[in-house]
Amino acid sequence: MIFDAILDANTQEEGSVTLPDTGDLESDLRLVLRGAVAALTDPANDRLQRAITAEIQTDLAVAGELVRRLLRPQLDATAARIAAGIRAGQVDESVDPRLAVELLFGPVFHRWLLRTGDLDNPFADGVLAMLMTGLQPR
Repeated sequence: MIFDAILDANTQEEGSVTLPDTGDLESDLRLVLRGAVAALTDPANDRLQRAITAEIQTDLAVAGELVRRLLRPQLDATAARIAAGIRAGQVDESVDPRLAVELLFGPVFHRWLLRTGDLDNPFADGVLAMLMTGLQPR
């Protein structure tokens, strides 16, 4: 029941998620990544988020629902924004947007899950800076 409430609260009516497109890919991704950091570090949600994370390790049905209803729309929206960056010439055309999304969010979730260091905006900005270096047109 709690899981359904979280999914319902994070799903838009039309079932889609869109990212801002200001024309500045780095700025748009910074906003999204900092938002993810803020959500993960919110003390009011920490225990619940960690409990759900533990649950999806052993319950494939719950994991599938989390991905389908919550994570996939967000990941797809981020990949679409990176694809728009490719079309605008801001990102090298050889970049796989889905892989870039994993490289963007992966370090944040790794740090949150394993508590290997501070999860804050400077960390998120550093991850983004490294990713942007790899995305630059050649």
